[in-house]
Amino acid sequence: MPTRPNVASGWSPYVAGALSGLVSLLSVALVGKFFGASTTFVRTAGLIEGLFAPARVARMELFRLEVPLIDWQWMFVVGIFLGSLLSALSDGSYRWQAVPDMWAARFGPAKGPRAAAAFFGGIIAIFGARLAGGCPSGHGLTGVMQLSLSGLVALICFFLGGLVVARLLYGSGRAS
Repeated sequence: MPTRPNVASGWSPYVAGALSGLVSLLSVALVGKFFGASTTFVRTAGLIEGLFAPARVARMELFRLEVPLIDWQWMFVVGIFLGSLLSALSDGSYRWQAVPDMWAARFGPAKGPRAAAAFFGGIIAIFGARLAGGCPSGHGLTGVMQLSLSGLVALICFFLGGLVVARLLYGSGRAS
């Protein structure tokens, strides 16, 4: 029988899902904004580049569309980080770890390959979000909340894509 990595139990997915829905509803009711974060990293790059070459940023067409500024969406991403940290601290599952147990069990404990996979996976994810005109939170969660057929299709595709990639990376989890 294969051994599975030790994974903390964490929050109930039903409680976490209900709280996410509540936060989404409050976001729309109080601020008038739906979830979404796909332009945050573009704007952050513009903010950083603007410190060193403001004239170049001013000439770039991308930044005419995505003005580099700290806005609700930028703070939303900061809130995701802080909220996930508080969640992990509150249920006792937080631990600093350069290589997750599942990765180490499948590919070994080396930090370099894990860092490279995370970096290039992030590039692919950002490219996909920009190509699709939004991220999973914008297309999936917000789209479904608005009863949008395209949002539902996007969410199903994100989920199925995640299943396929997890199967390719980690296998079936069954003994060979």
